[in-house]
Parts: sequence; C-alpha cells; structure tokens
Amino acid sequence: MNGAIRAKEVRVVAPDGSQIGVKKLNEALWLAEQLDLDLVEVAPNSKPPVCRLMDYGKYKYEQSVKQREARKNQTRTQVKELRMKVRIGDHDFDITSRKTREFLQDGDKVKLTIRFRGREQERPEFGRELLDRLAEDVAEYGVVEQTPKIEGRSMTMVLAPSKTHKSSSAKQQQDQ
Repeated sequence: MNGAIRAKEVRVVAPDGSQIGVKKLNEALWLAEQLDLDLVEVAPNSKPPVCRLMDYGKYKYEQSVKQREARKNQTRTQVKELRMKVRIGDHDFDITSRKTREFLQDGDKVKLTIRFRGREQERPEFGRELLDRLAEDVAEYGVVEQTPKIEGRSMTMVLAPSKTHKSSSAKQQQDQ
C-alpha cells in the first residue's frame, strides 16, 4: 500500500474499475494523493503490478462487516449427550426418545450412552438392542453416525440429524 510498493511502474485501476494505464510509481502516488485515496497493490505478481485507487480504511471496514455477517449466519452443531441404563423403564425410555427427537430437530447431534453396572457388562447385546430400538424410534429425524461401540463400562452411539428433516426444521424457523 502506498509507500510500501517496490515496483518502478504500475498498472493503475480507478475506483470504479476502469483502467487508467501504466504509470510510474511517483505519478500513481501523486494521483492517489490528489484524489485523497490510497494506492493498493492488488496483483503484485503480474507485469507490471496492478494497483488500485481506493479508500483502504473503508475497504477494511466493509471486509470486517462481511466477515461478521458470515459468522452470524453460521450454525454450530452441538453434541448433546443422553445417558441410560440397560434396565430402563418404558416411561423413561419414552422420555429419552422424545428428548433425542427434540435435539435432532434442533439440528444437534446426540450421543447416547448406556452404562453397564456389575453383571450387566457380561451381556452387551441388551444395550445394543436398546440403542437399536431408540435409533428406530427416531429414524425419521436422525441417522446413525457412529454405530454402538463399547468403551470400558459403557456403550455409545452417535446420531446426527437427517438432512431431509433438518431442511424442513430450518424452514419452520425462517417462517417464525
């Protein structure tokens, strides 16, 4: 920018995008000073380097506003964790199923954990059946991202929101 440009000759581009032509660096800097703008090198590798006349402070501000808007529109997926035991009651299972459905509708991933205690650890197939049953209950809202696997005294499975249902829940939020 301005005095940091090292080339002897530069191709100058006006603020509106039109070509001014190839000028000596001193002339281009004088022109920028007369217009109360900055001379910014936009393509340093070309022959001769391309410089643009612009208000650099305004340009930097517009870039930061665009980045802020992009960050605002980003969505971060969270991983919610639900824990169960192998010997879970029907009502408790229904509540866990409902909570899983809600999390998936909100666009969050769900990590389901079953803890084995005592002799329950000898029969991990009971835990796998429970997780499979839960996955079937919420199949409309989410897909199995990580199949059930045993880690120490617990078994975990991760569900991710299904793409088809996620788009419809996003439409509902826009309508509100």
